[in-house]
Amino acid sequence: MNLKSLRFRLLAGGAVAVAVALVAAWFFLTLLFEHHLERRLADELQRDGVRLVSGLTVGPGGSLAVAEGPRDERFTVPASGLYWQASSARTMLRSRSLWDQALPTSSRAQADDWSERIDAGPFEPRLMLLERRILLGGGSVPVLVQIGQDAQMVTSAAREFGRELAIFLAILWLALSLAAWAQVALGLRPLARIQTALDRLRRSPSERLAAEGPAEVQPLIDAINALADVREADLDRARRRAADLAHGLKTPLAALAAQSRRARAAGAIEAADGLDRAIAAVRGAIEAELARTRIASVRRDAGLSCPARAVAEQVVAVLERTEHGETLAFEVDLDDALRLPLSAEDLTELLGAAAENAARYARRRVRLWGAAEGARIMLAIDDDGPGLTPDDADAALERGARLDRGGGQGLGLAIVRDVAEATGGSVTLARAEMGGLRVAISWPR
Repeated sequence: MNLKSLRFRLLAGGAVAVAVALVAAWFFLTLLFEHHLERRLADELQRDGVRLVSGLTVGPGGSLAVAEGPRDERFTVPASGLYWQASSARTMLRSRSLWDQALPTSSRAQADDWSERIDAGPFEPRLMLLERRILLGGGSVPVLVQIGQDAQMVTSAAREFGRELAIFLAILWLALSLAAWAQVALGLRPLARIQTALDRLRRSPSERLAAEGPAEVQPLIDAINALADVREADLDRARRRAADLAHGLKTPLAALAAQSRRARAAGAIEAADGLDRAIAAVRGAIEAELARTRIASVRRDAGLSCPARAVAEQVVAVLERTEHGETLAFEVDLDDALRLPLSAEDLTELLGAAAENAARYARRRVRLWGAAEGARIMLAIDDDGPGLTPDDADAALERGARLDRGGGQGLGLAIVRDVAEATGGSVTLARAEMGGLRVAISWPR
């Protein structure tokens, strides 16, 4: 995927944003779960503390006694993780689970309510302590009541919850990323349609983008269509001006040709030859511009298709009546089912230029043939003329090179190349089996 594409930026941004949100959710949910467990543990310890307070009594001399303590069996098992302790100025009572140890006391214990804190215990690194100061014996004996439980169980439960939550959130991140991908794909689908329409517009000036689109891209569609209207109008004006220019130069050229004939009749052979060369050069330039004007209207469209054999036979029928073609044998070796991806008018332009070039230099034969080979469709024109050397064939197709090595204006192969490239094809020059030049044009299927 292109790192600069809008799709990648949206997907990457969405994936990162969802990941950050889920990581934050994991952190706070784990923290809330741990606090919830601590509150539940504090509630259980408070119930044990209330039972302990209800069983405390003050004996003679201010000594403490416990009529009935909390009933949990863990209070009777040494180092079980669950402890209670009641201490006054003279007496300290404690559960059997403390054995010979004591809970850490604190001066922060309140008399009006239970308070909780985390401290190091006698057997555990983290102990949750719930404590409260009460007054017994008619308010004359202050007593500190403490209930403690190992907090490691809370930490372990929170850790296990965090692991399971992380797995769930990872799956959720994947699901949300896939949903974001689907959302981005659906959201960018109108832009993909615009891209396809732009490709058609690039190939054909008469194409336009769909008049209606999403509100966010409608101004862009309107602007592109307006620009396409201006471009098509400019092309039409350019074609008309080229045609008008060619028509306007016909009369002066005819007058110059008449002057050349009179000069030749008067014996000025050298001057007549110079005029003929100048006239031929001007006519060649006019024909080149007219050819480029025609090629500018060539359309490249995946939906175009035309039968190769029918068009080839029409071109051959015309060439057989020309000065160069009437002495040649033309062979059309094309299957009736072979269709080429361009319009019949464009194929006629291409075949006419290539076959006329072959007829100009052929000695006896010109062969038009083609086939569908793999992923490409090929059309070839062979002749038995002098052909081109490999170096000349490579140079002939260079941009701006004179393709005609025989002294003409070099328009035939130039038109073939331009029409082929305008319709998505390519041209190669090679040695034909009959000894002359092979002009091979191929298009992707």
